[in-house]
Amino acid sequence: MIQEAVKRYLQRTKQDSLSPKAVLFDMDGVLYNSMRFHARSWYETAMKHQLQAVLEDFYMFEGRTGESTINELYRRTFQRDATDEEKKEIYEEKAMLFNKYNDGQAMNGASEVLAAAKASGMQTLVVTGSGQHSLINKLEHTYPGCFSCEKMVTAFDVKYGKPHPEPYLMGLEKAGVKANEAFVVENAPMGVEAGAAAGIFTIAVNTGPLPDNVLLDAGADLLYPDIASLAKDWDHILRAIG
Repeated sequence: MIQEAVKRYLQRTKQDSLSPKAVLFDMDGVLYNSMRFHARSWYETAMKHQLQAVLEDFYMFEGRTGESTINELYRRTFQRDATDEEKKEIYEEKAMLFNKYNDGQAMNGASEVLAAAKASGMQTLVVTGSGQHSLINKLEHTYPGCFSCEKMVTAFDVKYGKPHPEPYLMGLEKAGVKANEAFVVENAPMGVEAGAAAGIFTIAVNTGPLPDNVLLDAGADLLYPDIASLAKDWDHILRAIG
């Protein structure tokens, strides 16, 4: 299965080889078991402002910047973009709810994947649509020595959020590697789409409620049911790509 996935990737990207030197990790739903709280916070805020949404929308929207998510809801409901004031108010309300609900739980298996990547000599970077200022402190507390400010891509760094490839292209630039010298680890369809559009071998972990085919249709090269399964298969992946 892995050899076939690599072969398809090389054909799709017209690359001669896959030689990973860096792993670009999404954060929510990959490093932290936090998407349930993001989705709940977004949904409750949307209902308060009478915006058209269902809970599943926020799993589909995952990876967008907050501004992009709010604009999407306003276009759907009012056929216009949100004003700067509306975006500020709604994002602050959503962030307040998220901070209230979030328990900071690390995703089971993430530490093992990070350790395996480090042991293989790979850089580890975070590429997230989140705009929280305290991210690096949070990551350092949960995953000591795995990430640095200089090698993070957040909502503050990009003009276009996922599913645009810009966040992952910026991740490649910060790592100093080419597209065929990296892995992306993602749990969201828009993040998978962004990784694939950047030409990177993209591994999806389905840690949310969406069907597997949503991630596969978005362009995932490999799919695992959770991070722990990816951790168990990590050495197998590296052996398969040589």
